[in-house]
Amino acid sequence: MQPLSHDPVPHPRLGTIETIVVDSRTLSCDGGLGVLGHPRVFLRIGHHQTFCPYCSRLFVLNPDAPAGTEH
Repeated sequence: MQPLSHDPVPHPRLGTIETIVVDSRTLSCDGGLGVLGHPRVFLRIGHHQTFCPYCSRLFVLNPDAPAGTEH
């Protein structure tokens, strides 16, 4: 068993992309790590997906999302 690390810095696995399914074409991303995240950016899904330019999270529009998601 490895000892618990007290290092708060995330260590993502290389080669993996965090994919988040959303119900709205307009969204924001802050990295999801509180103060260790990144500045909040507002994103818009054009066709069916977009990605965050800071953390590379992939946001995919839910195909069953209501048609009125155009805020």
